[in-house]
Amino acid sequence: MNRITAKTGSAIVTLTVFLFAVFILTKFSLGQYFVCLLLPLGFIMMTAGLHHESADDRRVPAIIGLVLSGVYAVTVMLVYFSQCTTVSNEELSEQASRILVFGRGGLIFNYDLLGYGMMALSTFFTGLAFKAEDKPDKWLKWLLIIHGAFFPGCIIMPMTGMFINMSESSGGGGNIALLIWCVYFLPIGVLAFGHFGKTGK
Repeated sequence: MNRITAKTGSAIVTLTVFLFAVFILTKFSLGQYFVCLLLPLGFIMMTAGLHHESADDRRVPAIIGLVLSGVYAVTVMLVYFSQCTTVSNEELSEQASRILVFGRGGLIFNYDLLGYGMMALSTFFTGLAFKAEDKPDKWLKWLLIIHGAFFPGCIIMPMTGMFINMSESSGGGGNIALLIWCVYFLPIGVLAFGHFGKTGK
């Protein structure tokens, strides 16, 4: 059951990241928001599987990674649930729109970046705890650790106000950045799926 659960979580991560990229390219915003509601569930399942495998001398970073995956999940699920419900179904005032509408770079967008900063920190500690046994595992380990580099940007950049300026421009820089993230993170889901599919895991 442990292996199946973790493998299922990895599959959810892989599928939702892939669909997220597709919906960015097709400009289907509601689809982007919906799959981002599912991604955290898969991420927790995948991270819990890696935590379960961790050795005793690496248990502390594994626990930190698992706890931070929960922080990430709660934060971003609140963000995207609000987009799929309140923002999608209600007529908002200008002030409420500036706060709640994701694409306007306001408070809700900053919360999203906070959540993904927590995700980056989670992968960093999970990668530290992960014991690689072969070449694919080594790729997975280093992709997890290096993904932690997103943490400072996710925390500091919203403080500069740059995303408000990006949302007010007509450029596609934000979407390009998201697609780059998808290209980076998709192999993590694929490699984790392969890892949990190995005999004896």
